[in-house]
Amino acid sequence: MTLLIGIPACTRDINGHPQHATPGRYGAALMGAADALPILIPPVGEPALAVLDRLDGLLLSGSPSNVEPARYGAKQDETPDLHDPARDATTLPLIRDALRRDMPLLAICRGIQEVNVALGGSLHQRVHLVPGRLDHRGGPGPHSRTYAPKHEVALSGELARLLGHGRIRVNSVHGQAINRLADGLAVEAVAPDGTVEAVRVQGAGFAFGVQWHPEWEYASDTNSVALFRAFGDACRAYARGIRKAA
Repeated sequence: MTLLIGIPACTRDINGHPQHATPGRYGAALMGAADALPILIPPVGEPALAVLDRLDGLLLSGSPSNVEPARYGAKQDETPDLHDPARDATTLPLIRDALRRDMPLLAICRGIQEVNVALGGSLHQRVHLVPGRLDHRGGPGPHSRTYAPKHEVALSGELARLLGHGRIRVNSVHGQAINRLADGLAVEAVAPDGTVEAVRVQGAGFAFGVQWHPEWEYASDTNSVALFRAFGDACRAYARGIRKAA
């Protein structure tokens, strides 16, 4: 049986034509390490919920865009040119419905921020301007430099158990980060400056969010492979019916 894992797409404007897209490396990691087929979910809002009946898991990818601040009650918009309201309108209800079903969920970069917002938390819109915080953005240069390991994170809880380490080095390519943690989330990794780097949805079978990019050259990183394999295993269990009633 082939696992089907949904990836909500972003909206893109290419030569004046609206497009639905996400970087191919997320699907490559699912196919290579989770033994699953990626299915792109168009950013069409709540009608996209219907696809969950046919999926075995949900992966939330990173993106250059940010969640609109109004979604978490912020009055000031510090990144007005970096929003994707169609993705917000799709991913936030998808997250809540997937968790209701106890569908396995892996959220990466923008994805961990979406999970926090979907469950009632808030974000730092420019974390590098928060006193005492590092600049977590990737910076200029080739992708090999932007996505190279940048700092350690201290792991705890289920993620530490899953990866078998208390500390790992991760890349860092984000301008926003969790501010107020949503109820129901447990912090599972922090950066040296205190920035939340990973969360787990309490009470869920498999629902993790990580702020770094494990999909980047995943095959050469044992921790990334372990994370995607564990996600695939959880999706296989879900597909066999080891799940809560939807």
